[in-house]
Amino acid sequence: MLEELKKRVYEANMLLPKYELITFTWGNVSEIDRETGIFAIKPSGVEYDNLTPDDMVLVDLNGNKVEGKYNPSSDTATHVELYKAFPNIGGVVHTHSSWATSWAQAGRGIPCYGTTHADYIYGEVPCTRCLEGAEFDEYEKNTGLLIVDTFKDKDYEAIPAVLCKNHGVFTWGKDGHEAVHNAVVVEEVAKMAARTETLNPEVKPAPQELQDKHYFRKHGANAYYGQGK
Repeated sequence: MLEELKKRVYEANMLLPKYELITFTWGNVSEIDRETGIFAIKPSGVEYDNLTPDDMVLVDLNGNKVEGKYNPSSDTATHVELYKAFPNIGGVVHTHSSWATSWAQAGRGIPCYGTTHADYIYGEVPCTRCLEGAEFDEYEKNTGLLIVDTFKDKDYEAIPAVLCKNHGVFTWGKDGHEAVHNAVVVEEVAKMAARTETLNPEVKPAPQELQDKHYFRKHGANAYYGQGK
């Protein structure tokens, strides 16, 4: 069932070690087939060197395993909430990549200090609050709900990433590969931002006009970057 979907998700997951976004099994990629409402996701705790396309687990939007010999990622319930709340996304990535996670552990969003960030993300990468109390009873589900709440006044397509305080980073995109691409971008801009603040502790975000220019030349109706369609 959905063999091509599983193959794409396997390939997207294998990009995480390629781009040094993970250590051991600390990450996962999923991609959804919107027509069926089923998504494929990496199995929980299986070493990347041992993965095959057939190992990807199929899950529905109620969080039920539809197909697979393994249990799905422990973060599956978070992916479910993101797919349910963000209808225009097709893929989700979670990692503990070191630079982005450092900002998450500091409880800080990543400010937009330059055009590299602005090319892909419109403004600050936000950081959620930490879960507390009874929220830990359904930790992964409530992580997803907290992300959704953090975006209640934000554009999830213009800001395709979030930091979860004391935890790690989630990114998304039109499919699993684009979500990985955005995870690479977030890790790089997290690194640049940390170095920028080290060099200049008084630094301010890039001027809004510059952010607008770089974001909208790549995104939206009047975008002109690249070779077009």
